[in-house]
Amino acid sequence: MNATLASLKASAADCRACDLWSRATRAVFGEGPAPAAMMLIGEQPGDEEDRSGRPFVGPAGRVLDRALTEAGIERADIYVTNVVKHFKWKPQGKRRIHDRPNRTEVAACHPWLASELEIVRPQVLVLLGATAAHALLGQAFSVSRERGRDLLGTSLAPHVIATIHPSAILRVPADADREVALGHLRSDLSSASSLLQ
Repeated sequence: MNATLASLKASAADCRACDLWSRATRAVFGEGPAPAAMMLIGEQPGDEEDRSGRPFVGPAGRVLDRALTEAGIERADIYVTNVVKHFKWKPQGKRRIHDRPNRTEVAACHPWLASELEIVRPQVLVLLGATAAHALLGQAFSVSRERGRDLLGTSLAPHVIATIHPSAILRVPADADREVALGHLRSDLSSASSLLQ
């Protein structure tokens, strides 16, 4: 393969495979080393990611960074990306609120994700949330039932783990429950990291 992450990122900037580009500021491609032992895949960029052009730098990114730190994982050592490369949103007053991408939009971005996987070649792949899990493991996959398990036997990577998306933790109303949810994410990331040792 002649493609590099830099060339893919440049090409993705001009992607018109679905309509999401028309309302987004820019395509937000993945970030990190290639190859990388661990790769994390989320759903889509949020408002701050859309403005900055970097994945996982908004509120969900800060939750992810905390969980990574507590799990003993250096973010600089992993590759992080999203299934969908443009921010899908709906207006709420002056704010741009996340709107879940549909199957057509996920499918339109799949070639970018497949290319990232081919270049990054992770030993451990962590799928953050249902959109990422459904995009790569099928619609029947249940994150709540399979969360934290090593899903051996996929062609994606030697080890695949699905877990909750950091943004789901932000939506938990009670502080104590939010800490429990963060503990689940931290535990799943620790399990993923242990597969590298």
